Amino acid sequence: MLGWALTFLVIALIAALLGFGGIASASAGIAQILFVVFIILFVVAMVVRAMRGRPPR
Repeated sequence: MLGWALTFLVIALIAALLGFGGIASASAGIAQILFVVFIILFVVAMVVRAMRGRPPR
């Protein structure tokens, strides 16, 4: 997920440098959404892992 966000960020930067504002804006928006989803999933996974803890022996 983070890889896709970085890919869209690079696409947005290249498109912006070449003057394609619409493509740059859309790619930056997609990258932002993917990054937020990645952060949310990462935090949820960390909370679940912390709540499970180590099983008793």
